Amino acid sequence: MKPMGWRHWLLVLAFLAVVGFTGSQAMRTAELVAYWRQHRDDPIRPWMSLGYVAHSYHVPPHVLYEALGLPFEPRDRRPIARLAKEQRRADKDLIATLETAIAHARPPNPAPAPPVAPRPNDGRVP
Repeated sequence: MKPMGWRHWLLVLAFLAVVGFTGSQAMRTAELVAYWRQHRDDPIRPWMSLGYVAHSYHVPPHVLYEALGLPFEPRDRRPIARLAKEQRRADKDLIATLETAIAHARPPNPAPAPPVAPRPNDGRVP
């Protein structure tokens, strides 16, 4: 049997790097799943974003934006403390408003679907 050359060692090294990367991503995914299973109905804190609160309480995010009188922005990651500062309100007031909206959006009073913006007619027949 012939000893392995540098190309073979390079191939083995690349394979081990891919296996290591895949393993680390699998562990990261498992940690995220475990994290979200433990963080349901967390007490609302000023550092949380509206998306985080919506995910934790299993309510549609648009319900929380609507409760605060804000336009729904899916990628908005501003914390509640910043939103309160922008609206010149206390953190506690905003949190109380969110808790009320969550209570009304839960199963006995399901939230309506978000409004759908009309699509512009580009000349094609529907």
